[in-house]
Formats: sequence, structure tokens, C-alpha cells
Amino acid sequence: MTFADWIGSFGVLMILLAFALNITGKLSRHQLSYILLNLIGASLACLASFLINYIPFIILEGVWAAVSAYALYKYFTKNQLV
Repeated sequence: MTFADWIGSFGVLMILLAFALNITGKLSRHQLSYILLNLIGASLACLASFLINYIPFIILEGVWAAVSAYALYKYFTKNQLV
């Protein structure tokens, strides 16, 4: 596996972990750990897609990371930490 494969695989694993924990009721979408798993996972997957120059997934993961960053912002403003 290449460096990009490792980065992308780890990122996707983080996203899938957040999804599985949410579906099984172990993690709420409002929890910081869920938001961070999505943000970091999507960012890593986006980086891997950039490294292999795969535009569709750069867009997908970039938007996923941006939405997760917005959720992180909302989390901190709601909890008055910003």
C-alpha cells in the first residue's frame, strides 16, 4: 500500500467508526468525539484523494470536512467555548 492508501484507509476507518457507533446508539451526532471523528477522517480521506488526484473524492471529502468543521464551530458556540 502507498502512503496515500494508508492515509485514506485510516480516514475512512474513522468515518465508518463514527457512523457505526452512531447507528448502534453508542455515540450521538452531537458529541464532540463524533464530530472530531468525522472532521479528522474526512480531512485525511480528502488529503489521500488529493495525493492521488481523484477530483470526485476531493470534493466529497472536502465538503464532508467543511460540514464537520461547521458542526464543530456550532458545538463550541452552543457550549460557549468560543
